[in-house]
Amino acid sequence: MADTSDFRNGLIIKFRNELYTLVEFQHVKPGKGGAFVRTTLKNLKTGRVLENTFRSGESIDIVRVERKKYQYLYREGDFLVCMDNETYEQINIPREYFGDGVDYLKESEEIEILFNRDDIITVEIPIFVNLKVIETEPGFRGDTATGANKPARLETGASVNVPLFINVDDVLKIDTRTGGYVERVKL
Repeated sequence: MADTSDFRNGLIIKFRNELYTLVEFQHVKPGKGGAFVRTTLKNLKTGRVLENTFRSGESIDIVRVERKKYQYLYREGDFLVCMDNETYEQINIPREYFGDGVDYLKESEEIEILFNRDDIITVEIPIFVNLKVIETEPGFRGDTATGANKPARLETGASVNVPLFINVDDVLKIDTRTGGYVERVKL
Protein backbone atom coordinates (compact mmCIF):
# COMPACT_ATOMS: atom_id res chain seq x y z
CA MET A 1 0.00 0.00 0.00
CA ALA A 2 1.28 3.46 -0.90
CA ASP A 3 1.46 6.47 1.39
CA THR A 4 1.77 10.26 1.12
CA SER A 5 5.49 10.05 0.36
CA ASP A 6 4.49 8.67 -3.08
CA PHE A 7 2.62 11.86 -4.02
CA ARG A 8 3.54 13.46 -7.35
CA ASN A 9 1.61 15.81 -9.62
CA GLY A 10 -0.73 13.94 -11.97
CA LEU A 11 -1.02 10.90 -9.69
CA ILE A 12 -4.49 9.31 -9.76
CA ILE A 13 -5.82 8.12 -6.40
CA LYS A 14 -9.05 6.67 -5.05
CA PHE A 15 -10.38 9.04 -2.38
CA ARG A 16 -13.86 8.87 -0.83
CA ASN A 17 -14.75 6.12 -3.35
CA GLU A 18 -14.10 8.38 -6.35
CA LEU A 19 -11.11 8.88 -8.63
CA TYR A 20 -9.09 12.08 -8.24
CA THR A 21 -5.95 13.37 -9.87
CA LEU A 22 -3.40 15.15 -7.71
CA VAL A 23 -3.10 18.69 -9.09
CA GLU A 24 -0.67 19.98 -6.50
CA PHE A 25 0.68 19.10 -3.08
CA GLN A 26 2.82 20.68 -0.38
CA HIS A 27 4.56 18.91 2.49
CA VAL A 28 4.21 21.00 5.68
CA LYS A 29 6.20 20.46 8.88
CA PRO A 30 4.92 22.86 11.52
CA GLY A 31 7.01 23.70 14.58
CA LYS A 32 4.49 21.99 16.83
CA GLY A 33 2.59 18.79 16.01
CA GLY A 34 2.99 16.23 13.24
CA ALA A 35 3.84 16.88 9.61
CA PHE A 36 1.07 16.84 7.01
CA VAL A 37 0.55 17.16 3.27
CA ARG A 38 -1.78 19.84 1.90
CA THR A 39 -3.23 18.79 -1.50
CA THR A 40 -5.42 20.02 -4.32
CA LEU A 41 -7.41 17.19 -5.91
CA LYS A 42 -9.51 17.21 -9.10
CA ASN A 43 -12.37 14.75 -9.56
CA LEU A 44 -11.92 12.90 -12.87
CA LYS A 45 -15.66 12.44 -13.50
CA THR A 46 -17.09 15.83 -12.45
CA GLY A 47 -14.01 18.05 -12.77
CA ARG A 48 -14.70 19.48 -9.29
CA VAL A 49 -11.58 20.63 -7.43
CA LEU A 50 -11.20 20.20 -3.68
CA GLU A 51 -8.54 20.89 -1.08
CA ASN A 52 -7.65 18.15 1.41
CA THR A 53 -5.04 17.58 4.09
CA PHE A 54 -3.44 14.17 4.67
CA ARG A 55 -1.34 13.25 7.69
CA SER A 56 2.26 12.53 6.74
CA GLY A 57 2.65 8.78 6.09
CA GLU A 58 -1.13 8.21 5.73
CA SER A 59 -2.03 5.31 3.41
CA ILE A 60 -3.49 6.15 0.02
CA ASP A 61 -4.94 4.01 -2.75
CA ILE A 62 -3.11 4.66 -6.04
CA VAL A 63 -5.03 3.75 -9.19
CA ARG A 64 -3.03 2.42 -12.12
CA VAL A 65 -4.29 3.82 -15.39
CA GLU A 66 -3.45 3.05 -18.98
CA ARG A 67 -3.47 5.75 -21.66
CA LYS A 68 -4.37 4.64 -25.16
CA LYS A 69 -4.60 6.65 -28.35
CA TYR A 70 -7.85 6.32 -30.27
CA GLN A 71 -9.24 7.91 -33.39
CA TYR A 72 -12.72 9.43 -33.29
CA LEU A 73 -14.68 8.03 -36.26
CA TYR A 74 -18.33 9.16 -36.10
CA ARG A 75 -21.39 9.78 -33.90
CA GLU A 76 -24.06 7.18 -33.43
CA GLY A 77 -26.93 8.57 -31.35
CA ASP A 78 -25.65 9.44 -27.85
CA PHE A 79 -22.43 7.52 -28.47
CA LEU A 80 -19.21 8.33 -30.29
CA VAL A 81 -17.49 5.49 -32.13
CA CYS A 82 -13.72 5.43 -31.68
CA MET A 83 -11.04 3.12 -33.04
CA ASP A 84 -7.93 1.87 -31.24
CA ASN A 85 -4.91 3.03 -33.29
CA GLU A 86 -3.00 -0.21 -32.60
CA THR A 87 -5.60 -3.00 -32.80
CA TYR A 88 -8.22 -1.22 -35.00
CA GLU A 89 -10.89 -2.37 -32.53
CA GLN A 90 -13.91 -0.04 -32.40
CA ILE A 91 -15.72 0.94 -29.21
CA ASN A 92 -18.80 3.06 -28.49
CA ILE A 93 -18.23 5.70 -25.81
CA PRO A 94 -21.09 7.68 -24.22
CA ARG A 95 -21.05 11.37 -25.19
CA GLU A 96 -20.81 12.57 -21.55
CA TYR A 97 -17.21 11.25 -21.26
CA PHE A 98 -16.08 13.88 -23.79
CA GLY A 99 -17.37 16.99 -22.00
CA ASP A 100 -18.43 20.20 -23.72
CA GLY A 101 -15.53 20.16 -26.20
CA VAL A 102 -17.13 17.30 -28.13
CA ASP A 103 -18.94 19.84 -30.34
CA TYR A 104 -15.57 20.89 -31.79
CA LEU A 105 -14.32 17.35 -32.49
CA LYS A 106 -13.83 16.46 -36.17
CA GLU A 107 -14.05 12.96 -37.56
CA SER A 108 -10.63 11.23 -37.65
CA GLU A 109 -9.34 13.45 -34.80
CA GLU A 110 -6.95 11.69 -32.37
CA ILE A 111 -8.01 11.43 -28.71
CA GLU A 112 -6.61 9.76 -25.58
CA ILE A 113 -8.67 7.48 -23.36
CA LEU A 114 -7.67 6.65 -19.78
CA PHE A 115 -8.56 3.12 -18.69
CA ASN A 116 -8.60 1.50 -15.26
CA ARG A 117 -8.43 -2.14 -16.40
CA ASP A 118 -11.38 -2.25 -18.87
CA ASP A 119 -13.30 0.69 -17.40
CA ILE A 120 -13.07 4.07 -19.11
CA ILE A 121 -12.08 6.76 -16.59
CA THR A 122 -12.03 9.78 -18.86
CA VAL A 123 -11.50 10.89 -22.45
CA GLU A 124 -9.01 13.63 -23.29
CA ILE A 125 -9.64 15.54 -26.49
CA PRO A 126 -7.12 17.94 -28.07
CA ILE A 127 -7.04 21.36 -26.40
CA PHE A 128 -6.87 23.18 -29.76
CA VAL A 129 -8.45 22.13 -33.06
CA ASN A 130 -8.41 23.75 -36.50
CA LEU A 131 -11.88 24.05 -38.04
CA LYS A 132 -13.15 25.60 -41.26
CA VAL A 133 -15.87 28.28 -41.24
CA ILE A 134 -18.83 27.15 -43.36
CA GLU A 135 -21.24 30.00 -42.68
CA THR A 136 -20.88 33.60 -41.47
CA GLU A 137 -21.74 37.12 -42.55
CA PRO A 138 -19.21 38.60 -44.96
CA GLY A 139 -16.31 40.51 -43.47
CA PHE A 140 -15.20 43.93 -44.65
CA ARG A 141 -11.75 45.37 -44.95
CA GLY A 142 -10.79 47.45 -41.93
CA ASP A 143 -13.14 45.67 -39.50
CA THR A 144 -10.39 44.99 -36.97
CA ALA A 145 -10.35 48.05 -34.73
CA THR A 146 -13.79 47.84 -33.09
CA GLY A 147 -13.35 44.49 -31.35
CA ALA A 148 -16.89 43.51 -32.32
CA ASN A 149 -17.84 39.87 -32.89
CA LYS A 150 -20.23 37.98 -35.13
CA PRO A 151 -21.43 34.34 -35.06
CA ALA A 152 -19.81 31.79 -37.36
CA ARG A 153 -20.81 28.16 -37.95
CA LEU A 154 -17.96 25.66 -38.16
CA GLU A 155 -17.64 22.42 -40.14
CA THR A 156 -18.64 20.37 -37.07
CA GLY A 157 -21.93 22.29 -36.79
CA ALA A 158 -20.87 24.25 -33.69
CA SER A 159 -21.22 28.03 -33.51
CA VAL A 160 -18.56 30.36 -32.20
CA ASN A 161 -18.21 34.15 -31.95
CA VAL A 162 -15.44 35.47 -34.20
CA PRO A 163 -14.02 38.90 -35.14
CA LEU A 164 -15.68 40.75 -38.03
CA PHE A 165 -12.82 40.10 -40.50
CA ILE A 166 -13.40 36.30 -40.54
CA ASN A 167 -14.91 34.95 -43.81
CA VAL A 168 -16.34 31.66 -45.09
CA ASP A 169 -13.60 29.04 -45.80
CA ASP A 170 -11.20 30.58 -43.25
CA VAL A 171 -9.61 28.00 -40.95
CA LEU A 172 -9.75 28.92 -37.26
CA LYS A 173 -7.93 27.64 -34.19
CA ILE A 174 -10.56 26.87 -31.53
CA ASP A 175 -9.99 26.18 -27.81
CA THR A 176 -12.09 23.08 -26.98
CA ARG A 177 -12.09 23.88 -23.24
CA THR A 178 -13.87 27.21 -23.66
CA GLY A 179 -15.31 26.93 -27.17
CA GLY A 180 -13.64 30.22 -28.03
CA TYR A 181 -11.91 31.54 -31.11
CA VAL A 182 -8.11 31.77 -30.70
CA GLU A 183 -6.72 32.83 -34.08
CA ARG A 184 -7.05 32.47 -37.84
CA VAL A 185 -4.75 29.75 -39.21
CA LYS A 186 -2.74 30.37 -42.36
CA LEU A 187 -2.54 27.32 -44.59
